[in-house]
Amino acid sequence: MPLARRLTLADAVAIGLGSMIGAGVFAVWAPAIGVAGSGILIALAIAAVVAYCNATASAQLAAAHPVAGGTYAYARAEIGPWWGFIAGWSFVIGKIASCAAMAMTFAAYAAPAGWQVPVAVVAVAALAAVNCFGVTRTALLTRILVVCSLLGLAVVVAAGLGSASSSSPAPLPAATAYGVLQGAGLLFFAFAGYARIATMGEEVVDPARTIPRAIVLALGGAIVVYALVGVSVVLVLGADVIGSPAPLADLLVTAGWPALEPVVRVAAAAASLGALLALLTGIGRTTLAMARESDVPRFLAKIDARHQVPQRAEIAVGVVVIAIVLVADLRDAIGFSSFGVLLYYLIANAAAFRQSGSARRYPRALQVVGALGCLVLVNSLPVVASLVGTGVVALGVGYRMLRLRLARG
Repeated sequence: MPLARRLTLADAVAIGLGSMIGAGVFAVWAPAIGVAGSGILIALAIAAVVAYCNATASAQLAAAHPVAGGTYAYARAEIGPWWGFIAGWSFVIGKIASCAAMAMTFAAYAAPAGWQVPVAVVAVAALAAVNCFGVTRTALLTRILVVCSLLGLAVVVAAGLGSASSSSPAPLPAATAYGVLQGAGLLFFAFAGYARIATMGEEVVDPARTIPRAIVLALGGAIVVYALVGVSVVLVLGADVIGSPAPLADLLVTAGWPALEPVVRVAAAAASLGALLALLTGIGRTTLAMARESDVPRFLAKIDARHQVPQRAEIAVGVVVIAIVLVADLRDAIGFSSFGVLLYYLIANAAAFRQSGSARRYPRALQVVGALGCLVLVNSLPVVASLVGTGVVALGVGYRMLRLRLARG
């Protein structure tokens, strides 16, 4: 049974923005400025260029292959089942780690001390339940959360730009080439939600027209928001942002607007929930696509007849995320998540590069730049993260090899 096409252009853009304008915009500035220093805006530009190249590759692929599964489905069609499997596996493992991180970020802002883990678990369970009752409910809730996030960020930008002339920020550290690339890597993953639209290609109205427009519009909106927030942070806090767990709340205090700090905390919590909701939705659809091809158990391929969503896949993803929240500290897992996402987009660019004729919407040069950007950024990650990521991908490859051998035998 196919999924129902119910998402409009506005719904798709909201889901993309909900994925990109998440917890990252409230937390990424301290570590990014810590490594990029005075080159933070250059790092933001690099991240935006790589994200744009990857977004156009995803848009081109999604227009030609309007089915659930994102690059898993595209790479299977364009360059072969093995590449599709690696892309899908990388997406699922990387984004499941991101889901747990988003749940923990929400709880850090919204829960009193000592209650962070239970609140994070409840958040995952509640949003997984929302996804089980229909994709239009997902789009509506995502719109509400995006509006809350943007209102909070508007307050931050107004406070930052309004007090910039009277601020005396601490000078930023000197930039280095490697530091700028590390900063770009951190900022890139805050952008990376645009592919969530493509993973829902089977549920979008007129996907060949809607998906490319939604991806570019959502990415463009996120770039503008990040640029405004980044400039505000630099102008007001400067180097004082380094090491801050809540840099945008600190910005309001420094700018003389401490009474509005709770607004930012509410917005950060809403953004974390929005990103978590969109992530859970995208992972569920990729899991559905992989189950249809038996790359994960076929039990997960069933679509609920009443709500027309892959409930089993959504529930399975939610259970795994909750398990990670209960047993893991994910501060060191960001690099591992980043490894999976970069590998996913590397394969997306390779698949888009293979397209020709009427399927080609963008110059091949964009896919070359996107692929090279992924390779450069993945090599800026900590060595341990790359080794762990390689090991988990190898485990997935081993599982598929064993399944194919048993099927032949």
